[in-house]
Amino acid sequence: MKREYADKRCVVTGAGSGIGRAIALDLSARGALLALSDIDEAGLGETRGLIGPADNRHRYDRLDVADRDAVTRYAAEIGAEWGAADFLFNVAGLSRIGDFAGTPTASFDKVMQVNFFGTVDMCRAFLPQIVETRGSITNISSIFGLIGFPGQAHYCASKFAVRGFSETLAMELAPLGVSVTCVHPGGVATNIARAAELDALPDGVKSKEKFEKNFDKVARTTPESAARTITDGAAKGKRKVIVGPDGHAVSILQRLFPRGYQSAVARFAR
Repeated sequence: MKREYADKRCVVTGAGSGIGRAIALDLSARGALLALSDIDEAGLGETRGLIGPADNRHRYDRLDVADRDAVTRYAAEIGAEWGAADFLFNVAGLSRIGDFAGTPTASFDKVMQVNFFGTVDMCRAFLPQIVETRGSITNISSIFGLIGFPGQAHYCASKFAVRGFSETLAMELAPLGVSVTCVHPGGVATNIARAAELDALPDGVKSKEKFEKNFDKVARTTPESAARTITDGAAKGKRKVIVGPDGHAVSILQRLFPRGYQSAVARFAR
């Protein structure tokens, strides 16, 4: 059954830029009530400028999804002020660059804390509300939640974890009328590569600038197009959403060659 967004309470993390902002704008155009958050207050302010001031239909909050206590308080505030949320979009995330041997444990932990445990904690905090409304949860994984990629061990680990968590959660919550959508975007033209912190350059990459240029070459999907694919998929209750032509190509490659794809990806990475 398709779910509509008009006058529904939608919670979106990572709304200060990129896909998160594009989802917020798309939901706003569909008449949703928006609870938007980001750790980047400046970016969130820009989103606010595009959507409108805080009022009884919009709220903007600085939120670090890696802060479990803050996430718990945030969910309680939303429930107390607006009532139970209908849609939860877990978009907040970060990327780092570096092969496993060159990546400090602290960096690995940070990526997992934000990308995976941030998603888990948001789901846990909002679960009673989503169950009450028989609503929807959307978690952003990646094409790197479908395949491994050199120089992205921590990012791949976090996005594979989001995938496994989401697929399991979908099965557990289906009897309660709750849909869970796991999204695997390909290259989307955002600033995620430029914002990525550098732990170590992967083999064959001479500089971070070169890494960014390589990303720009394949990041052909616009945030707006990605957002519409994601919100349409969540509205339809799809369990898996692939974003972009490269995302579909990678998905097919992984399904056809579940072991052999690694050689092709390694050559491409070099």
